[in-house]
Amino acid sequence: MNNHRHCPAVLIAAPASGQGKTTVTAALARLHRNQGRKVRVFKCGPDFLDPMILERASGAPVYQLDMWMVGEQESRRLLWEAAGEADLILIEGVMGLFDGTPSSADLARHFGVPVLGVIDGTAMAQTFGALALGLAKYQPDLPFAGVLANRVGTLRHAQLLEGSLTEGLRWYGALSRETGIELPSRHLGLVQASELNDLDLRLDAAAESLASSCDVALPPAVEFAGPDVIAAEPLLKGIRIAVARDEAFAFTYGASLDLLRAMGAELLFFSPIRDADLPEADSLYLPGGYPELHHVALSQNTSMLDAIRAHHAAGKPLLAECGGMLYLLDSLTDVEGARAELVGLLKGDAVMQKRLAALALQAVELPEGSLRGHTYHHSLTSTELEPIARGLSPNGGRGAEAVYREGRMTASYVHFYFPSNPTAVAALFAPDLDAVFASRPNRRTVAPTMDHLTPVGASLLAKRP
Repeated sequence: MNNHRHCPAVLIAAPASGQGKTTVTAALARLHRNQGRKVRVFKCGPDFLDPMILERASGAPVYQLDMWMVGEQESRRLLWEAAGEADLILIEGVMGLFDGTPSSADLARHFGVPVLGVIDGTAMAQTFGALALGLAKYQPDLPFAGVLANRVGTLRHAQLLEGSLTEGLRWYGALSRETGIELPSRHLGLVQASELNDLDLRLDAAAESLASSCDVALPPAVEFAGPDVIAAEPLLKGIRIAVARDEAFAFTYGASLDLLRAMGAELLFFSPIRDADLPEADSLYLPGGYPELHHVALSQNTSMLDAIRAHHAAGKPLLAECGGMLYLLDSLTDVEGARAELVGLLKGDAVMQKRLAALALQAVELPEGSLRGHTYHHSLTSTELEPIARGLSPNGGRGAEAVYREGRMTASYVHFYFPSNPTAVAALFAPDLDAVFASRPNRRTVAPTMDHLTPVGASLLAKRP
């Protein structure tokens, strides 16, 4: 049976970070959406902030694609499912086109998705063509769609850039450098979509600017092969999980929450800033976010601090990631030196730094199994607690993050990607561990297959019982 699907698709990439990939991807998504097309957008690599913007632009959920953290089979499934419902698939790359292992180029080549090169045209004229040609020809087997200029000035400037293209490279248009189009950022990346009151105006302005300078025809269709679909086991059937969600805690992967639901869990969202108590729940999930911007308000909500302490004292499961872990510490101090006392379940303190403290993919061997994820933070934590595990980076990136545990509480800087090991995730959240591990024969749902792992990742899985 032929289970292949076809859908126009491009991967938006650039020579480096900071070229405006997210703005361009969002503009393209909104442009085609405004023309009545259904657009699905994906983000290459670990990221929470860009997808928030891209979801608003496209009007559809945004998921991650990554050959290591998400895995080849899961990435294939996500693309195949999107191809069955969308008129256009857009994939925003990560860093520079050829940066990292695996890179955006690796993903584009593997799935046969042509690359749309985004080049910042600021202070550039005919050299634009040389840079475009380099992106297109550096790896001869890389499918390449064309180029788009970002941050151009006048119409004459855009014409100069377009005229510099050689060897039949397609011109996808230009986006103005108007400040009303550019998306603001802060230390972890773009500002959260919920904080931008004029976001839809910005997106529509960007779409209109792009439409005035380019051919808005769809790119060629790409063939996406069907995946091996593996049904999730109902390991969390009937379990209620309270999930922190507000402007301080918003860094969750849609695929991770989907998995919890697919395993039978009911998700109950709450705000640690505004709510007085936790929902009635069996387990608690404190994801990452920006607690450092709201640490005073968090410290003043003493009834919520008490509720989380009571949840832990009752022996209920609790998973805290990055910002969620900072919330559990004795205190958090921002870059201006303002200190706030927080939950105090983890004995230690964190201080925000002006520079990046860690950035790396992470594979962590927990007692429940091996999980994959990433770390990205600007804080330093001091504690005398002994970690139960440390992360390993598959490509030598900075960071070997500690994982702390007391009772049923697990806390770390690592943002875990739950589909990398559904059984381990179920064990972290399930009140009854015996019920989870009783159904743990060697199945593919226990951990990712080893065919696409680095030697480090393969050795981690090989050590599992």
